[in-house]
Amino acid sequence: MTPAEFSRAVICSVRGAVEDGELSVTVPERVVVRVPGGDSRSADGGVDFACGVAMQMAKEAGRSPLEVAGMLRKRLAGVPGVARVEIAGAGFLNVTLTGGARAGLVRSVLAQGPAYGNAGGRGRVEFRAVVEGAGVRAAVTAAALEKILPAGGVETEPGGETVRPREVAEGWPLLVARLGADEARWGLLRTAQGDAVRLPDRPVQRESNARFRVQYAYARTCAMTRNARELGFAAEPADIREVGETEAQGQALRELFAAIAEYPATVEAAARHRAPDRVARHLEVTADAWLRCHDVCPPLPVGEEKPSAVHRGRLALAEAAGTVLANGLHLLGISTPDRL
Repeated sequence: MTPAEFSRAVICSVRGAVEDGELSVTVPERVVVRVPGGDSRSADGGVDFACGVAMQMAKEAGRSPLEVAGMLRKRLAGVPGVARVEIAGAGFLNVTLTGGARAGLVRSVLAQGPAYGNAGGRGRVEFRAVVEGAGVRAAVTAAALEKILPAGGVETEPGGETVRPREVAEGWPLLVARLGADEARWGLLRTAQGDAVRLPDRPVQRESNARFRVQYAYARTCAMTRNARELGFAAEPADIREVGETEAQGQALRELFAAIAEYPATVEAAARHRAPDRVARHLEVTADAWLRCHDVCPPLPVGEEKPSAVHRGRLALAEAAGTVLANGLHLLGISTPDRL
């Protein structure tokens, strides 16, 4: 189950409560579902999704957020893939998935491949960026948005939109000659459009460079798949609680799972706000989570170890992380080398 699928389940639950006369509210068109980070979860893999829809609807319903949350909790508890639903604070719904649902999300990512995080099937999207003054940053931003908007399922009016980021002094040929195309695009897109860009003097091929770190993380996921093939095993999605034993391993796995699960919502938000920088920042989060996970939860056998179900499950997470990194880099127009 993905956050988007759970969001639809929440909307269905609200609609059911309205139809049964339990609630008198406008059924929301979309519901935001968060995937909490590692520190916010209990040691047993507690909260997978969190949702504040009850607090948003309480005033219109004429009830307290806790009352609304209680009604939705009863309905959501029966959704396939949901292990339990708890109410926290003023009315947050905290959801724990079954192990099969967690594994199913990873399996879905691997099955979708390049389509993961792409909502383009929602309808024909026409987007043409009108670049005022043909500034290099506006041109690069427009090119990225032409991919991000369809992927995020945003429909725009025919005729295009205008992008107006703060420009840089150099032209594209000079930037490419100095930095290379990938570094130039990353530098122009990573910063929010309203902020000034600070580009490096030269490209830095080490992990202190966020663009390099993202590409390096992707290349490492490819290496894991190649090496596993040489050892005679392949990825097989599993519940993240089954592939980590220590507290440090559990936290690293949960953080990586969260980054993978959040990717489609990040693309939708980037499209809605016309903000390619949101995709770039999420790729950094995913790369960092994967590299930490690799260090504490090696996907490949070490020493005299034989490949096991644990390794197959970790490899599946690595490949899912690689899918997110590749898809996000594609939206930004940045290359995905499988070896660095």
